[in-house]
Parts: sequence; structure tokens; C-alpha cells
Amino acid sequence: MAIFQAFRALRPVSEKAADVAALPYDVVDRAEAKAIGDKNPDSFLHVDRAEMDLPDDTDLYDSKVYERARQNLLNMEKNGVMKQDETPCYYIYELTRKGKTQTGLVGCCSIDDYMKGIVKKHELTREDKEQDRIRHVDVCDANTGPIYLACRYPQQLLDLMEQWKTSHAAVYDFVADDEIGHRVWVIDGNEGIETIREQFENIPSIYIADGHHRAASAVKVGLKRREEHPDYDGTEEFNYFLSVVFPYDQLKILAYNRVVHDLNGMDEHAFIASLKFNFELMIMPGFPCKPVEKHCMGMYVGGNWYHLKAWEDVYEKKDVVGQLDVSILQEKVLTPILGIGDPRTDQRIRFVGGSHKLSELAEIADKTGGVVFAMFPTAMEDLMQIADENKLMPPKSTWFEPKLRSGLFIHKLS
Repeated sequence: MAIFQAFRALRPVSEKAADVAALPYDVVDRAEAKAIGDKNPDSFLHVDRAEMDLPDDTDLYDSKVYERARQNLLNMEKNGVMKQDETPCYYIYELTRKGKTQTGLVGCCSIDDYMKGIVKKHELTREDKEQDRIRHVDVCDANTGPIYLACRYPQQLLDLMEQWKTSHAAVYDFVADDEIGHRVWVIDGNEGIETIREQFENIPSIYIADGHHRAASAVKVGLKRREEHPDYDGTEEFNYFLSVVFPYDQLKILAYNRVVHDLNGMDEHAFIASLKFNFELMIMPGFPCKPVEKHCMGMYVGGNWYHLKAWEDVYEKKDVVGQLDVSILQEKVLTPILGIGDPRTDQRIRFVGGSHKLSELAEIADKTGGVVFAMFPTAMEDLMQIADENKLMPPKSTWFEPKLRSGLFIHKLS
């Protein structure tokens, strides 16, 4: 059963929350981070992308970057931008996007639960990205970015959150530049804290929705600290990592679309003909084709949009991974026809989150003579089943919106 404990968050003072809150480090590039940071000295990107405060030719993985991140975090606390709560608390984090709200609890999961498979993953991680976050967490001595998790919430937890929200004032309440609303409440009552802890002890599985690299890195730093402190007793903060856990049925997965740079030497007619063995094709003139059901996808090539529907025999005998649309596309199109064997490393394919307009993707394909695949979003139930079966999803299978903001909750490791 899951361990989910309260902690003393280092967090912004109320009047600074909107300025501090920043998008995750991995959804903004170096130039974007610097542009934001230059305008906003309180942005948490000064910690998560500290290279912005160093010369432009500084290597992203230079030790100076991690040391600057540590110093910037210390300065935020020293200068009164952030303050640590005096006692362990849980926190309610509510996000609202386009009228849809999701509400979760912020606390700390156990690195032992991760290793035991109670906290379940569904993606592979890359060693280089892990090493970057390991160094960042270790040098900063803190989890600076929350792991985005989900589970089946018991009704008592849902009721507790709603009751707390109606009877207490939010400590943060702001709308970010991308029109995502953020509200936070502090649960500091002993009865509420004990109820949350007990309720999580009855939850058998928690699923990583987003943040596999942050999770793996946090766990490895915890294990490193255990080696450095052989007399540890399990209560130390390095045994836990910063997490936000949402009810799974409140989460919104958007499509993770694909743009391929070229047609692997074929003209568009030969390419389209090669698809008919596995898909029913229908031309959709005049407007982008956004699929509305599983096993269907939109395709843009040669100035036209098409609707593709996989023939039933393509997927009917497959397991839950094989039945994913991203798996069908990879197995039947990307590898055999377009020559993309490893989408993690092939420079000819680009993955674009579903918040971007399909017309924008079509413009990219037109410039290179390539093809766009507009995917139907993966279901949260499929993600959970895959994790339960200890299987892995293909890369870039899910795009969660809204993104959690970094900087609203920091978990110190010592």
C-alpha cells in the first residue's frame, strides 16, 4: 500500500506565487527560458534552467549551471521570495484549463514504493536526461519539480478536499499567461493530515502520468544519500520525493502528434498506396482531420488531409500496448514505410503536443515535403493497464495538459 507523507514545503510567499511559478524545465528551451527570466527575476526558471544566468556559451551540463541553480534557490529563500512552512502539511493544488478543473494533493511519495512498483511507470528513461536531473537535485539538495501522478481516489479523499476548499481560503489564486488557473490550499490540521495519510495506505497503486525522468532521478539521489548515510532510518527527507497525485479520471490527455520530415524517397502517390494494406483511407478536403475515436488518425500529405482507420485485423489480436494507435503507426507506417526504426533518436521525426493547431503542423510538412499524423489521445485507462502489466508505452504516447508549475512547492532533502 502507498506511502504518501506530509512535508514542510519551501514555497513562495503569497504575493510572489504568480511570478515564481514556471513551466517545467523540459517544455521550454534555452532561449525561451532566458527570455522569460530576463523579464522576470523571480521566475523559478532561474533555478530549473540556471544556464540563463551564465554566459551563452556555457555548456548545459557544466557544474557551474548546477551550482548557480543552488545559489539562486538559496537567494530566493534569503530574499524573502520563498519561505518554508514550520510544520509538515499537505497541499491541495487545483488547475483549471478551458473550464475543466482537476484537483490533487501535494505530498511526498516513497522511493521504496517506486522500487517496489507501487509507484508505477510506463515509459523508459534516457540516461543523459537522468544524469542532468540527478546532479540538479543533488546539488540543490531539493526536489524542485513535482512528479505528476494519478490514482483511483477513494471518495473520502475527494470529500475532504472539497470540504477543505470551501472552508478555508486559498493561499495562491492566479491565472498564468497561458490562461491556466492555479489555486492552492494548505492542509495543516492534524485530523486532515492523518486522514490523508491513512487513506493513501489503502491505495494499492499510484501511476506516473508525467515526469518519469524527474522520478527516476529523485529516487537515485535518495539511494545515493542512503549510501552516504549508512545509519539512515527511513524517516529522512531524502527517502521521499515531491509528488502531486490527482484522481485519474480528472486528467486530460491530449494527442501527441507526429511530423515526419520526408517520405523516405517516395512520392506522395506511392506513399498513400502503401498505406491501403493496413488502413481504410478517406480524403478530407478543405479542413484538418482530427480523429474522434481509437484506431483512427488524421494524415496530411501533399496538400491534402486524409482520415485513416486501421483495419480490424491490424490490432484485434494485439495486447494493450499493441492496440495503442501510436504502436499501430510505428509498426505499420513509421518503421516499414518511412524508415524510422527508433523514434527516440531519428532526427527525421518530430513530436508535437496536442495543444498546437493542426494547421501549424501542416505548414511544417509543406516546407519539407513531409507528412503529419494527427493522433487520437491515449486513454488514461490504457496507461494504467500497461503500468499494471509492467509493460512500456512507445515514446511520446501522452501529452498532459495543463502542465504543473514548478516553484510552487519545493521539497528539501535535508
